[in-house]
Amino acid sequence: MEHTVTAFENELTELTDGVIALGVLAQSQLDDALSSIFQGDAKLAQRAIKRDPALDTLAIDIERKSVRMIALRQPMADDLRRPIAAMKIAMNLERCGDLAKNVAKRTLKIGPAGAVSFAAPVERMGRLVAARLGAVLNAYGARNVTQAVDVWTQDAEIDEHYEQLFAGLLARMAEDPESITACTHLLFIAKNLERIGDHATNIAELIHYEITGVELVEDRPKFDA
Repeated sequence: MEHTVTAFENELTELTDGVIALGVLAQSQLDDALSSIFQGDAKLAQRAIKRDPALDTLAIDIERKSVRMIALRQPMADDLRRPIAAMKIAMNLERCGDLAKNVAKRTLKIGPAGAVSFAAPVERMGRLVAARLGAVLNAYGARNVTQAVDVWTQDAEIDEHYEQLFAGLLARMAEDPESITACTHLLFIAKNLERIGDHATNIAELIHYEITGVELVEDRPKFDA
Protein backbone atom coordinates (compact mmCIF):
# COMPACT_ATOMS: atom_id res chain seq x y z
CA MET A 1 0.00 0.00 0.00
CA GLU A 2 2.81 2.41 0.92
CA HIS A 3 4.50 1.63 -2.40
CA THR A 4 1.28 2.45 -4.25
CA VAL A 5 0.90 5.79 -2.44
CA THR A 6 4.52 6.70 -3.14
CA ALA A 7 4.16 5.81 -6.82
CA PHE A 8 1.04 7.96 -7.07
CA GLU A 9 2.79 10.92 -5.43
CA ASN A 10 5.66 10.51 -7.85
CA GLU A 11 3.22 10.57 -10.75
CA LEU A 12 1.63 13.75 -9.40
CA THR A 13 5.04 15.35 -9.02
CA GLU A 14 5.96 14.36 -12.57
CA LEU A 15 2.70 15.84 -13.82
CA THR A 16 3.31 19.11 -11.98
CA ASP A 17 6.86 19.27 -13.32
CA GLY A 18 5.49 18.78 -16.82
CA VAL A 19 3.07 21.68 -16.42
CA ILE A 20 5.86 23.90 -15.11
CA ALA A 21 8.07 22.92 -18.06
CA LEU A 22 5.22 23.78 -20.40
CA GLY A 23 4.87 27.12 -18.65
CA VAL A 24 8.57 27.86 -19.10
CA LEU A 25 8.25 27.11 -22.81
CA ALA A 26 5.23 29.40 -23.10
CA GLN A 27 7.10 32.16 -21.27
CA SER A 28 10.11 31.77 -23.57
CA GLN A 29 7.89 31.91 -26.63
CA LEU A 30 6.18 35.06 -25.36
CA ASP A 31 9.52 36.67 -24.46
CA ASP A 32 10.86 36.00 -27.96
CA ALA A 33 7.70 37.37 -29.56
CA LEU A 34 7.80 40.53 -27.45
CA SER A 35 11.51 41.08 -27.96
CA SER A 36 11.04 40.71 -31.71
CA ILE A 37 8.79 43.78 -31.56
CA PHE A 38 10.90 45.89 -29.25
CA GLN A 39 14.21 45.06 -30.94
CA GLY A 40 12.91 44.83 -34.48
CA ASP A 41 14.48 41.36 -34.75
CA ALA A 42 12.81 39.02 -37.23
CA LYS A 43 14.95 36.08 -36.07
CA LEU A 44 13.38 36.26 -32.61
CA ALA A 45 9.91 36.24 -34.16
CA GLN A 46 10.81 33.19 -36.23
CA ARG A 47 12.22 31.46 -33.15
CA ALA A 48 8.98 32.11 -31.27
CA ILE A 49 7.01 30.53 -34.11
CA LYS A 50 9.28 27.48 -34.22
CA ARG A 51 8.83 26.88 -30.48
CA ASP A 52 5.13 26.16 -30.91
CA PRO A 53 5.27 22.44 -31.88
CA ALA A 54 7.22 21.65 -28.70
CA LEU A 55 4.46 23.28 -26.63
CA ASP A 56 1.78 21.33 -28.44
CA THR A 57 3.61 18.03 -27.89
CA LEU A 58 4.11 18.64 -24.18
CA ALA A 59 0.50 19.76 -23.69
CA ILE A 60 -0.75 16.56 -25.34
CA ASP A 61 1.57 14.50 -23.14
CA ILE A 62 0.22 16.17 -19.99
CA GLU A 63 -3.36 15.55 -21.09
CA ARG A 64 -2.65 11.86 -21.74
CA LYS A 65 -0.90 11.38 -18.42
CA SER A 66 -3.73 13.13 -16.57
CA VAL A 67 -6.41 10.98 -18.20
CA ARG A 68 -4.40 7.81 -17.60
CA MET A 69 -3.85 8.73 -13.95
CA ILE A 70 -7.54 9.35 -13.38
CA ALA A 71 -8.51 6.11 -15.12
CA LEU A 72 -6.00 3.85 -13.38
CA ARG A 73 -5.65 5.46 -9.96
CA GLN A 74 -9.24 6.63 -9.55
CA PRO A 75 -8.18 9.40 -7.15
CA MET A 76 -10.65 11.27 -4.95
CA ALA A 77 -10.98 14.78 -3.48
CA ASP A 78 -7.79 16.84 -3.75
CA ASP A 79 -5.94 13.95 -5.40
CA LEU A 80 -8.51 14.08 -8.19
CA ARG A 81 -8.36 17.85 -8.52
CA ARG A 82 -4.62 17.86 -9.16
CA PRO A 83 -4.60 15.93 -12.47
CA ILE A 84 -7.75 17.73 -13.62
CA ALA A 85 -6.17 21.10 -12.85
CA ALA A 86 -2.91 20.06 -14.53
CA MET A 87 -4.78 19.13 -17.70
CA LYS A 88 -6.77 22.38 -17.78
CA ILE A 89 -3.76 24.55 -16.94
CA ALA A 90 -1.83 22.85 -19.74
CA MET A 91 -4.65 23.72 -22.14
CA ASN A 92 -4.44 27.37 -21.10
CA LEU A 93 -0.66 27.42 -21.47
CA GLU A 94 -0.85 25.80 -24.89
CA ARG A 95 -3.26 28.54 -25.92
CA CYS A 96 -0.84 31.16 -24.56
CA GLY A 97 1.75 29.66 -26.89
CA ASP A 98 -0.63 29.94 -29.85
CA LEU A 99 -1.26 33.58 -29.03
CA ALA A 100 2.45 34.31 -28.65
CA LYS A 101 2.98 32.69 -32.06
CA ASN A 102 0.30 35.00 -33.48
CA VAL A 103 2.13 38.00 -32.00
CA ALA A 104 5.34 36.87 -33.69
CA LYS A 105 3.60 36.40 -37.05
CA ARG A 106 2.12 39.90 -36.86
CA THR A 107 5.56 41.31 -36.07
CA LEU A 108 6.95 39.77 -39.26
CA LYS A 109 4.14 41.35 -41.28
CA ILE A 110 4.81 44.80 -39.82
CA GLY A 111 8.54 44.65 -40.42
CA PRO A 112 11.20 45.83 -37.98
CA ALA A 113 10.98 49.56 -38.69
CA GLY A 114 7.19 49.71 -38.40
CA ALA A 115 7.10 47.65 -35.23
CA VAL A 116 9.70 49.70 -33.39
CA SER A 117 8.14 53.02 -34.41
CA PHE A 118 4.89 52.38 -32.54
CA ALA A 119 5.91 49.74 -30.05
CA ALA A 120 6.34 51.64 -26.76
CA PRO A 121 2.73 51.22 -25.49
CA VAL A 122 2.71 47.60 -26.66
CA GLU A 123 5.95 46.99 -24.79
CA ARG A 124 4.44 48.22 -21.51
CA MET A 125 1.41 45.99 -21.92
CA GLY A 126 3.50 43.04 -23.06
CA ARG A 127 5.84 43.20 -20.09
CA LEU A 128 2.85 43.42 -17.73
CA VAL A 129 1.24 40.34 -19.31
CA ALA A 130 4.53 38.42 -19.19
CA ALA A 131 4.90 39.31 -15.50
CA ARG A 132 1.37 38.05 -14.77
CA LEU A 133 2.08 34.78 -16.56
CA GLY A 134 5.31 34.33 -14.63
CA ALA A 135 3.60 35.12 -11.33
CA VAL A 136 0.82 32.59 -11.84
CA LEU A 137 3.31 29.89 -12.81
CA ASN A 138 5.24 30.60 -9.62
CA ALA A 139 1.99 30.29 -7.69
CA TYR A 140 1.32 26.92 -9.30
CA GLY A 141 4.79 25.58 -8.59
CA ALA A 142 4.64 26.74 -4.97
CA ARG A 143 0.97 25.75 -4.55
CA ASN A 144 0.40 29.24 -3.19
CA VAL A 145 -3.25 30.28 -3.18
CA THR A 146 -2.50 33.85 -2.09
CA GLN A 147 -0.21 34.45 -5.05
CA ALA A 148 -2.79 32.98 -7.41
CA VAL A 149 -5.54 35.23 -6.07
CA ASP A 150 -3.21 38.23 -6.43
CA VAL A 151 -2.92 37.50 -10.15
CA TRP A 152 -6.68 37.03 -10.39
CA THR A 153 -7.45 40.38 -8.75
CA GLN A 154 -5.04 42.27 -11.02
CA ASP A 155 -6.75 41.28 -14.26
CA ALA A 156 -8.36 44.71 -14.58
CA GLU A 157 -4.93 46.34 -14.92
CA ILE A 158 -4.28 44.48 -18.17
CA ASP A 159 -7.73 45.44 -19.44
CA GLU A 160 -7.00 49.08 -18.68
CA HIS A 161 -3.72 48.96 -20.59
CA TYR A 162 -5.50 47.37 -23.54
CA GLU A 163 -8.25 50.00 -23.65
CA GLN A 164 -5.71 52.83 -23.50
CA LEU A 165 -3.53 51.22 -26.15
CA PHE A 166 -6.54 50.62 -28.40
CA ALA A 167 -7.61 54.24 -28.15
CA GLY A 168 -4.06 55.50 -28.71
CA LEU A 169 -3.53 53.42 -31.85
CA LEU A 170 -6.87 54.51 -33.30
CA ALA A 171 -5.92 58.14 -32.71
CA ARG A 172 -2.54 57.56 -34.38
CA MET A 173 -4.22 56.04 -37.45
CA ALA A 174 -6.58 59.02 -37.70
CA GLU A 175 -3.66 61.47 -37.55
CA ASP A 176 -1.32 59.54 -39.85
CA PRO A 177 -2.94 57.40 -42.55
CA GLU A 178 0.44 55.92 -43.48
CA SER A 179 0.57 54.27 -40.04
CA ILE A 180 -2.70 52.38 -40.54
CA THR A 181 -1.13 49.08 -41.62
CA ALA A 182 1.39 48.93 -38.78
CA CYS A 183 -1.13 50.11 -36.18
CA THR A 184 -3.71 47.57 -37.32
CA HIS A 185 -1.22 44.74 -36.77
CA LEU A 186 -0.37 46.21 -33.37
CA LEU A 187 -4.06 46.25 -32.46
CA PHE A 188 -4.20 42.51 -33.15
CA ILE A 189 -1.00 42.03 -31.14
CA ALA A 190 -2.51 43.94 -28.22
CA LYS A 191 -5.64 41.77 -28.36
CA ASN A 192 -3.53 38.62 -28.31
CA LEU A 193 -1.66 39.94 -25.27
CA GLU A 194 -4.94 40.76 -23.53
CA ARG A 195 -6.10 37.19 -24.14
CA ILE A 196 -2.87 35.79 -22.70
CA GLY A 197 -3.66 37.85 -19.60
CA ASP A 198 -7.09 36.21 -19.49
CA HIS A 199 -5.49 32.76 -19.65
CA ALA A 200 -3.19 33.69 -16.77
CA THR A 201 -6.28 34.62 -14.78
CA ASN A 202 -7.94 31.32 -15.75
CA ILE A 203 -4.88 29.49 -14.42
CA ALA A 204 -5.13 31.43 -11.17
CA GLU A 205 -8.73 30.24 -10.80
CA LEU A 206 -7.69 26.65 -11.46
CA ILE A 207 -4.92 26.85 -8.85
CA HIS A 208 -7.41 28.15 -6.30
CA TYR A 209 -9.82 25.32 -7.03
CA GLU A 210 -7.10 22.65 -7.07
CA ILE A 211 -5.79 23.60 -3.64
CA THR A 212 -8.98 24.66 -1.82
CA GLY A 213 -11.68 22.71 -3.64
CA VAL A 214 -13.62 25.98 -3.88
CA GLU A 215 -14.25 27.93 -7.07
CA LEU A 216 -13.72 31.67 -7.22
CA VAL A 217 -17.37 32.59 -7.60
CA GLU A 218 -16.96 36.37 -7.46
CA ASP A 219 -17.08 38.28 -10.72
CA ARG A 220 -13.61 38.59 -12.17
CA PRO A 221 -12.30 42.16 -11.71
CA LYS A 222 -12.60 44.04 -14.98
CA PHE A 223 -11.68 47.52 -16.13
CA ASP A 224 -14.78 49.48 -17.11
CA ALA A 225 -13.82 51.88 -19.88
